[in-house]
Amino acid sequence: MLYNNKSTHQHADHHCHDSCQNITHNHAHNSLHARNINKNHQSNLGRENHDHIQTQTNDLDPPPDEPDQQSPTVKLTWKIQGMDCAHCAQKIENGIKTLPDINQIKMTFSTGKLMVFVPNKNKEIIKLIEDKVVELGYTPIFESSPHHHEHSHSLDKKALLPLVTLGILIVISYIILLINHDIGKYAFIVTAIIGIIPIAKEAIILTRSGTPFAIETLMSISAIGALFIGAAEEATMVIFLFMIGEMLEGIASNKAKKGISSLVELMPEETVIVVDGNRKTVASHSLKPDDIIEISSGGRLPADVILISEQASIDESALTGESIPVNYLYGDKILAGSLVVDNTIQLKVVSETGQNAVDRILQLIEDAEERKAPIERFIDRFSRYYTPAIALLSLLVMVIPPLLIQTDWYTWIYRGLTLLLIGCPCALVISTPAVITSALSSAAKYGVLIKGGAALEHIGSIKMIAFDKTGTLTEGKPQVTDVINRDITTEHLLTVVAAVESGSHHPLAKAILDYAKQNKIVFTEANNRKAIAGVGIQGDINQETFYVIAPNRLDTLSTQLTQEDAQLIQQLETEGKTVVVVVSHQKLLGIIALQDVLRQDAVSALNQLHQLGLKTLMLTGDNERAAKAIAQQLNIDYRAELLPADKLNEIEKISTTTAIAMVGDGINDSPAMKAATVGIAMGSGTDVALETADAALTKNSLLSLPKLIRLTRFANRNIKQNITIALGIKLIFLITSLFGITGLWLAVLADSGTTAIVTANALRLLKLKK
Repeated sequence: MLYNNKSTHQHADHHCHDSCQNITHNHAHNSLHARNINKNHQSNLGRENHDHIQTQTNDLDPPPDEPDQQSPTVKLTWKIQGMDCAHCAQKIENGIKTLPDINQIKMTFSTGKLMVFVPNKNKEIIKLIEDKVVELGYTPIFESSPHHHEHSHSLDKKALLPLVTLGILIVISYIILLINHDIGKYAFIVTAIIGIIPIAKEAIILTRSGTPFAIETLMSISAIGALFIGAAEEATMVIFLFMIGEMLEGIASNKAKKGISSLVELMPEETVIVVDGNRKTVASHSLKPDDIIEISSGGRLPADVILISEQASIDESALTGESIPVNYLYGDKILAGSLVVDNTIQLKVVSETGQNAVDRILQLIEDAEERKAPIERFIDRFSRYYTPAIALLSLLVMVIPPLLIQTDWYTWIYRGLTLLLIGCPCALVISTPAVITSALSSAAKYGVLIKGGAALEHIGSIKMIAFDKTGTLTEGKPQVTDVINRDITTEHLLTVVAAVESGSHHPLAKAILDYAKQNKIVFTEANNRKAIAGVGIQGDINQETFYVIAPNRLDTLSTQLTQEDAQLIQQLETEGKTVVVVVSHQKLLGIIALQDVLRQDAVSALNQLHQLGLKTLMLTGDNERAAKAIAQQLNIDYRAELLPADKLNEIEKISTTTAIAMVGDGINDSPAMKAATVGIAMGSGTDVALETADAALTKNSLLSLPKLIRLTRFANRNIKQNITIALGIKLIFLITSLFGITGLWLAVLADSGTTAIVTANALRLLKLKK
């Protein structure tokens, strides 16, 4: 990421970050030009920092919220509680569209945010919108309301109550049926009526709100039709299975939303502000530009800031996914949500309330979801035309023949009701989820969590996969790759470096210490360990001072490299490695190279994906040189030095012509994952990446990817087969029932038989070997 270009120096106790990332100021300057940022090169640090700050601000500028309308509008925002699925979001949109004076609606399921654009803000329009949301069964919390927490456990219990009640009633009805058949029939009728009442009420509300043929309407017609033709048992079971499906979808969807909230948790609720040398604690949301704040080690930044202390080491992994802390100097801009690694520092706030880096990433996620068309469940799309058509056909069959040819009313009412049962897509309602359930079960064995049928369908259709680099294609932590000794033994070199680095928590230091321990190097912590700001670290061993620094800081110690060593270091850095050197008495003792190495399964996984006909692409915030080195090892195309907004733009550009999946592990990957056809998260990734994704590799293995592609392609074929079987059999029986060839009992058998056939077909996924 461009954050690697922020400084040419390294904080005390840490190595020079510029060297660690193989980027110098000149390289940073060139990188900025390569990204078409028109800056004039300046030699003074202040101007370079200003250029960098402007670059960051431009790249993360939030998109405009307001709709493109000539007339002035006011945006009203609510947090909506109680939504279980993206379908709920669509219901709310449809309901509010029926209200007067509504210019535009944006309902984002992942963040639970409802934005309504109206001509004027007044209490009447706010109440009207909130009443409609409440009528639809959800809880609106206006943006100015106190913060509310959704009590998921109590909501889950409340949602379980109707399901458990209906289950108990079904068992009681079945026992009564075994004892007395006639009374048992009435028991099932009562049970079916109890079960259908809440669904029918919801269907009526949705019909009044502009969604007349939702799945609730379909289920109501199905159950009532079954009751009319005496199939109370089937009506009851259809309702029960429908409620189970809705509950499971709600649980999965609520989990999918929780990760987004961890973005907000990056922001501290309180911050120490410094006014005229006095310190006091204030609410973070009250901060305004030019406020001076003080953050201690381990604290997170509450806003975008400019560093006014001499220097600071900052962990940005929660925002960027990159594992190595970044060193900043006076005047550098640092993004909100970043973690202060070492000392207490002072900073000046530069972002307005609601406009910091975390807010902008949240906005990117919302916008990505807004730009991606909402995925409607197949059953809703199908019922939009199928259900009203069959209901109308059934009515015509009941009425027209008796009126026109004066035949027996009972016969045609019977045939009409039979048509209604045959025409009800119960087999699809029950058995299509069987395909999904079987596929999800198989995927779990491969170490993949798939979040729902829509994700399953889309994964099977993708043609390209884009990968984040750090933590996805690589291990996400540096490892020692090369140790070159000069004038001392390798063992002595490692002993010196380990002694000087002992006690440091920097990722590079940890990597060197781990390597020393693996090689059974015995060492004790050096005396007088001291970090040299912008240079590296030093320590004394037996009254001799040793330095561990970046190669481009050797001039500070008046040490010159031989041509051979300079070429060796250049070669190592060209390979994308981070290099540190060990010096004593102005003499080079050794060179150590580190690199974030590839995952062991990366090459094999990508080869299998290529064999499946998929194109691959790497999107990374790392510098061009390091990205190129990784890409060459993997035989993969790449784009380097990308900010979250850049990754989003790349995915959006590709997705206009190609179905693409985005695989990532960091918060910075989340907007791109939402904008992609499918987002896939590594199991070791951040909560936001995991929960934003449509699928997650729970075993954290890339080898799960080709298995996932094979499985989802097979599942898609299976779903198409099931739809063909279900509709084909129903078409046959629709015709035979219309002409009186098949009666009610065959209609019930056809419906149940079709369900059994497609369910058996779905179970084939459980036996899939590859």
